[in-house]
Parts: sequence; structure tokens; C-alpha cells
Amino acid sequence: MHRQRNAKIVATLGPASADRATIQALFDAGADVFRLNFSHGTHADHKQRLDTIRAIERDAGRPIGVLLDLQGPKLRLGTFANGPVVLKEGDSFRLDLNRDKAGDQTRAPMPHPEIFSALEVGTDLLVDDGRVRLRVERFGADFADTRVMAGGAVSDRKGVNVPGVVLPLSALTEKDRADLTYGLTLGIDWIALSFVQRPEDIVEIKAIVKGRAGIVAKLEKPSAISSLDAIVYESDAIMVARGDLGVEMPPEQVPAIQKRIVRACRKAGKPVIVATQMLESMVTAPVPTRAEASDVATAIYDGADAVMLSAESASGKYPMEAVTMMDSIIAQTESDPYYRESINASEIKRSAVPSDAIGVAVRGVADLLKVAAVVAYTSSGYSALRMARERPRAPILGMTPRLAVARQLALAWGVYPVLCHDVMDVLEMSDWACTTAKKEGLGKVGDTLVISAGVPFGTSGTTNLMRIAQIV
Repeated sequence: MHRQRNAKIVATLGPASADRATIQALFDAGADVFRLNFSHGTHADHKQRLDTIRAIERDAGRPIGVLLDLQGPKLRLGTFANGPVVLKEGDSFRLDLNRDKAGDQTRAPMPHPEIFSALEVGTDLLVDDGRVRLRVERFGADFADTRVMAGGAVSDRKGVNVPGVVLPLSALTEKDRADLTYGLTLGIDWIALSFVQRPEDIVEIKAIVKGRAGIVAKLEKPSAISSLDAIVYESDAIMVARGDLGVEMPPEQVPAIQKRIVRACRKAGKPVIVATQMLESMVTAPVPTRAEASDVATAIYDGADAVMLSAESASGKYPMEAVTMMDSIIAQTESDPYYRESINASEIKRSAVPSDAIGVAVRGVADLLKVAAVVAYTSSGYSALRMARERPRAPILGMTPRLAVARQLALAWGVYPVLCHDVMDVLEMSDWACTTAKKEGLGKVGDTLVISAGVPFGTSGTTNLMRIAQIV
């Protein structure tokens, strides 16, 4: 089941895609990685979906990646005594810690003391995804007096964003820690960390995970962008979470930020997912808008490893059609001659290290000889990711003896992950690569392969070998 495209599709599961038949249909239509959104549903719900994914994986004989998305700290107002209130521009409005007293037209509880400690006069607070904007005029340890700058209706439990402020919050709440522990017992492949503000947030979760899953940093705070390179360095992958990012900074800045993040990940050789509202209209319609199709294509032209569906596949009316459409857009974009021109034009700087040298050499050989496939024999996934970073024309056969690594590589651009046995020497590796490429339909007798690996075998991060082989 080799996809006829390089960029991958992440599909979120939810009420509209909870049964075996629908998840199977999403996989057949093109989903490479499934996202379990722990902001919704119970542990039992997510386990049932994961069990279904693993059953489909066994039947298909192809590794499928699973991404657990942690909710993160959600800053919210408390409740209102008499239902929603309408705030008008120029009104005074107080926020305080008194959660025992319900809100009214003049005040509302906001049970987050850490916010008040980080405020300054002039700070803007965005309520309900920015539909209402409050500006701080006076504040203390337990209150903030604000002026309504943009009015609107406010109701129970609406979210609050504090753009431009680094809040003294861990990205991991108690709920997240419980969800993380549970997910690790299930054998989740990727963990997405929400509300990342600084590289220390990634260091914190890595100390808990201890290599049992890859860490995806969700970039949705302006403070994260100011520490972009450091966060990319600490993370295993990045998600461009454009929803909150578009709330916390002017929407017109988001496209440039998206391109900047993708370039940083390309440079570092880390997978990057572009997410949020990609085919939003397909929640209720069987076809996307032309602007949405262009949005997906733009992410592909930029060099994203994966694009993600959220509500489209989790709760929409047309989950299978959304995956099919995204698959079609990616394939069409990658077939455009300008796509290869744009990928080649986005040349990345390499370091004077063996792994980068091998990557350059493999891509050069693949282009010159027009090989059937590039083979990365890898224990940790490192060799395959270095090949994906180079964006070769030929498909990348990622061969690994570790199932967890094979599942993680399902997220990487162009990599077709295959589980194999441990090899003992270079000759066995070459023979097994040729056999596997032929079996998986990536090559035929007489075709040429170019193979990369790290010697000694089984040692992570040692990509230092290139070999040319012919299928016999």
C-alpha cells in the first residue's frame, strides 16, 4: 500500500470516525497517522480507537502512526449568574479569582492566579478566540480591571488568550500528566504537547517520556516563535497549530510564521505538521472551497512533512471525503513541475558531519542514476529522517527492526516504513533491501537502489555509509 505521494496525512478520530469501518475507510483513503485528541472523550474511548487502529495495522501489514494530543492548560472564565452577557466597547469589566461568585455585566471569575501575576498595564486579553478584547488598566495579585476594546457576547467557560505574555505555567496540567501516563501504557507513538512557550517545556515532558514516544511541539504561542530554533532542537517534530496562533497574533502574520516554521524544521531534519482549518468547510460540505485547496497545496509547496484534518474527520459529515480530497490535493501538487523546483530552491544548509554528507551523496546518486528507491536502514529512525530532509525524487524505503520506529516514520515525508529483522553485515543489508523493495512494489529486477545506514548497526545517529545495489 505505497501511497502515490510523499507528504503524509494526519486524520483526527472522533464521534464521526469511531467505528472500525470508518477508520478502515480513512486509512484506505490515505490517512497515514491517526490523532487521538485528549481534549475530548474518555480513556476508554481512545483505547477502543487505538485497538481498532492496531487491528487494521495487523491486517494491512503496514505500520500506522498514532498521535496523542494533550489538551494543555486551557485558560477559561468561570460561570455567569444569569446566562450570557453582552459587553460593549468602552465598558469597564473586572476579572478576579472569586470563583464562588458567578459573573454578571460588570465582572467575571477567572480562576487562574498565574495570569494576574504576569499582567502589565496595557496587556490585551482575548476572550472566545478574540471575539471580545479587553485591555488591562489596573491589576493586582487577584484581580484585573479592564476596558472593553472590542465588544460582544460572553458566556460560561469561554477561553482566554494572553498574547505576547509568557505565562508562568507548565505546559502539563494534572489532567495532561494522567493522560500522558495512560497513553504511554498503550504504546502511543507520538505525544503532541500543547501550549508550548519555551524549550524548557519540551525538556520537562521528555524527562517523563524517556524516549518511549516522539514529542511533537505544538506552536500556538508567539513566545514559542521567539524561541523557535531552540524548541525545534529539543523536539522530535513540530505542529503549526494555526488556530490559537491566529488568535494570539494578527492573522496576516500567520502565513509567514508558517513558512518560517517549516523552513526551521527542514533545516533541522525534523518532521513538521501543518494543522487547523485546512479543509474546514468539509465539516458540513462534501467539497472544500478553492481557498482551502490552495491552503493545503501551499503547505505542500513549502515542504511540510504532513497536513492534518481536525473536525473534518473527527466530527464532520464527510470524514472519508475529506481524507480523499486531501490525498488528491497533495498528489496533484507534487506532480506539478514547479513543486520540485520550489523544493530544490529551498536548499538547506548542511553541517560538515558524516550524516549530512551521506544525505547529499544519496540524493545526488538518486537523481543521477534515477534509482527506483532510496533505502534507509535504521534502528532509531535517524537515517530515514536524514534522507527525508533531502527530499529525493525516489521514494524512501525506511527499514527498521523496531516496530515503534516504523510507526513514527509514518509521519515523515516520503518514507515508506517497513519492519525488518536485525542485519549483521553490509551484504545482508543490501540483499534484504533488494528483497524488500521488490516485495513492496518499489522496484523490480534490474532496478537500482541507493542504500544508507549507520555502522556499527544498531547504534543511533551514526549515518555514515552509502551503498549502491541492483535488484536481482
